[in-house]
Amino acid sequence: MQRLQRKRIVLGVGGGIAAYKSAELIRRLRDQGAEVRVVMTRAAREFITPLTLQALSGHPVFNDLLDPAAEAAMGHIELAKWADLVLIAPATADLMARLAQGIADDLLTTLVLATDAPVALAPAMNQAMWRDAATQANAELLVQRGMRLFGPAAGSQACGDVGPGRMLEADELAQRAADCFARGLLTGCRVLITAGPTQEAIDPVRYITNHSSGKMGFALAEAAAEAGAQVTLVSGPVHLVTPQRVERVNVVSARDMLAACEAAMPCEILIAAAAVADYRPEVIASQKMKKDPGSDDGLTLRMVRNPDILATLAQRADRPFSVGFAAETENLLDYAARKLRDKNLDLIVANDVANPSIGFNSEENAITIIDRQLQQNSFPQTSKGKIARQLVAFIAERYHRN
Repeated sequence: MQRLQRKRIVLGVGGGIAAYKSAELIRRLRDQGAEVRVVMTRAAREFITPLTLQALSGHPVFNDLLDPAAEAAMGHIELAKWADLVLIAPATADLMARLAQGIADDLLTTLVLATDAPVALAPAMNQAMWRDAATQANAELLVQRGMRLFGPAAGSQACGDVGPGRMLEADELAQRAADCFARGLLTGCRVLITAGPTQEAIDPVRYITNHSSGKMGFALAEAAAEAGAQVTLVSGPVHLVTPQRVERVNVVSARDMLAACEAAMPCEILIAAAAVADYRPEVIASQKMKKDPGSDDGLTLRMVRNPDILATLAQRADRPFSVGFAAETENLLDYAARKLRDKNLDLIVANDVANPSIGFNSEENAITIIDRQLQQNSFPQTSKGKIARQLVAFIAERYHRN
């Protein structure tokens, strides 16, 4: 089970002898499908070279807060936004003390202050340093602030002492990193998600469709499965890998999608992320339509309305908690609020597809969620995977409150 598949992990390496284990940790994280960026402190470079970690991660290593090249390519703020998880291994006593005090005097500590991703620390130090009252107080304060401590383990140490303070081994750290994404917010819930475009046939060769890639819907399916849900993903034609522990049903047209959704009912939560074609040709030609070589006239198609999948499911007697998407190019929030009301939804997710950085086929998104009271909650631009986990957590909270 690769729970780290497509997860973005910033690995912070502190200046301790255990830094040599970071090389193996990168391998284990990547073995589980994670993408890893490495940030090293100045002291860490005394124990292991950036070149080693660059070769293992496949990406340049970030070292200095004020490195012009790093700021031009992916500065500390962008790196903080990029991360799904910040894992610091090893986390030395000095590094933990600086984090506890909110000091931002290098790239790693500045990144921790700037990120909204979970932060996990793998302490590594002499057993006396770990037991010291100041270190224990710092560790307790960091946990109170929401950071996670992975370890330390006990055993023999490089200095010859025996006791707590050893950094956990790479396999266990990778497992604990994966556990950061396994939350039981939707345990026992049946979740139906639609994704991708539909294709409406004109003849056996041609069809009408849209630019939806399905990436947002697939990210939501993955996030819902991580949250413990039993997920059915009804997808139009896309070339995406099915997330683990997700039942996928492939469809082509809007009518196919509606039939598949009705077959998957009942469910507790419906998330309709598909970009369903509003219209289809009234008549589908049985043979390929040919051009008339003697005429310059264009092709005229009579179009008819497709069934409104979301409105149909949200009006059922056994209606699920219903979440729709409004992908708009203008008047985003007004159109989204109207769709929320007209389709009898519990939540509507609005995103501006006119913005190419968050539109169809992009790797990132930014959304505003509107509820029945027209209250708005916005999530800033980040990866679709992170947006999906934020959105699933929001949906779970509202569903359980409902």
